[in-house]
Amino acid sequence: MTGGKRQGCTTCCALVIFGAGGDLTKRLITPALYNLAKQNLLPERFAIVGIDHNERTTDDWRSGLHDFLEQTVQSRKGEFEAKQIDEKVWGELAGKMTYIAGDFLEAQTYSKLRDCLKQIDSKQKLEGNAVFYLAVADRFFAPIVDALGQAGLARDETGWRRVVIEKPFGHDLPSAMALNARILKVLREDQIYRIDHFLGKETVQNIMALRFSNGLFEPIWNRDRIDHVQITVAESIGIGTRGKFYEQTGALRDMVPNHLFQLVAMTAMEPPSSFGADEIRTKKAEVFKAVHPLTVDEAVRGQYGPGKIGDQKVPGYREEDNVATDSNVETYVALRLTIDNWRWAGVPFYLRTGKRLPDRWTEIAIHFKRAPLALFRDTPVDTFGPDWLILQIQPDEGIRLRFNAKRPGPEMHLESVAMDFKYSDWFKQPPAVGYETLLYDCFAGDQTLFQRADQVEASWAAVQPLLEAWDTTPPSGFPNYPAGSAGPESARALLTRDGRSWRPIR
Repeated sequence: MTGGKRQGCTTCCALVIFGAGGDLTKRLITPALYNLAKQNLLPERFAIVGIDHNERTTDDWRSGLHDFLEQTVQSRKGEFEAKQIDEKVWGELAGKMTYIAGDFLEAQTYSKLRDCLKQIDSKQKLEGNAVFYLAVADRFFAPIVDALGQAGLARDETGWRRVVIEKPFGHDLPSAMALNARILKVLREDQIYRIDHFLGKETVQNIMALRFSNGLFEPIWNRDRIDHVQITVAESIGIGTRGKFYEQTGALRDMVPNHLFQLVAMTAMEPPSSFGADEIRTKKAEVFKAVHPLTVDEAVRGQYGPGKIGDQKVPGYREEDNVATDSNVETYVALRLTIDNWRWAGVPFYLRTGKRLPDRWTEIAIHFKRAPLALFRDTPVDTFGPDWLILQIQPDEGIRLRFNAKRPGPEMHLESVAMDFKYSDWFKQPPAVGYETLLYDCFAGDQTLFQRADQVEASWAAVQPLLEAWDTTPPSGFPNYPAGSAGPESARALLTRDGRSWRPIR
């Protein structure tokens, strides 16, 4: 991620994927590897080892991944360069794949893996380098790391060894601390890559470039000029096939301590001394540590009922598969966050995320304080629009600046206007699913976009009081917003009492 990436990754390594037959491997990891291969950004000497409990051959595994990738390319044409996959590129990638059937909890699996890596290393001269990607349910994180240690696979004696751990990294502060403590008995912090796919998005990475490479923005990026910040991560989809997972998790645990807090950190962090990984991660951790612990008065929860997304009728959360008919799990969260430091004192950060909202839309919107109105005493001030800097993250990546301008005519009438920058207008972006940069950085050993133990624990600490309060006090009135609406009425009231209002979704 840090300055001036090379055009080809010169490292050599094996990528070991635990959960090789899972959804994450098919939907994101394999397409990301394919895209990196097309751009010639994979290590020159490279191997992929897949591990899962199903008995199958390597050819069967390759064939299944190929078929899914082909469907993905055809259904997401806007994110890929062609309607069909490049069979030459796929053939070269597939030729690097080996499948091992084994139980993640059995020592024999790791013996087979150790022997497999020795054979591959001997043939391809990988210098003992390996990335272990845990694309598995979170209950396997610690046992797999323990087993890697017991099998001697975590020791970087002849080459380096790294472990990628997906979210959720814990379900609350105690479990996150326990998981950190357990894996740090086996691995050093510099071997651990706690991944959050939000940080693989170009617009998220561009926040630091926007702030720190332009003299225009950083001088006004503080409590003197900013009134408040709104961060929205809206999804129009429901929980789909994730009913069992969501019943145990909910929107707060699923989205806030990771995705939304990462956006908060990129927006609120102090300038680092360099773009080194530790310097950036230290500044992010400082933001999390400065977040005032959340209370029930600063939070709203909701659950969607039946409604319409566009012209399509959709069921309520309680009618979804694998969801209890009287479930009190939240599918929507809105928060009023305060950061207790010099830069942001008195500037609230309003966060919201939810399922079955009107559109798929993610943005960071910075609301600047109003200019003195004395000059415009004869102008109707209710015509003044607010000044906004809007960082659009998905689906359309770009930056919008809203400000007031004089409408043509003999009288002073102001109107809110906008200047837009769209990535697609300026840059030819290569096909991406969001994991390409993160995988590349794993191979290159750059931890900038990955969370450190203190970051994880500080973010959980900020939401822990709210988790405990919600876990012990059932909500009333669920479901409290229809699918297709902007969320519960109480979310609007959260801002209204401060004299503010949410931006429209989309």
